[in-house]
Amino acid sequence: MNTTSILKKNLISRIENSNDEKFLNALQTIFDSSEQELYKLNAEQSESIDAGRKDIENGKYKPHSVVMEDLTAWQKKQ
Repeated sequence: MNTTSILKKNLISRIENSNDEKFLNALQTIFDSSEQELYKLNAEQSESIDAGRKDIENGKYKPHSVVMEDLTAWQKKQ
């Protein structure tokens, strides 16, 4: 087992056994800040998200259950 695997297992164990909310919140902050670079969007992606949010605000969406029903019906036709 390599050093990275050992470190991950140790951290997972410590997190699972911790009831210290401040400690867990601090870890969450660390993870959140390290993941921010993963979510850099280009202009087109940002515009698409904004358009989707506007659609939701204007009631132009289907609930998940309806989408799943539509998908199931479509799959049966195939």
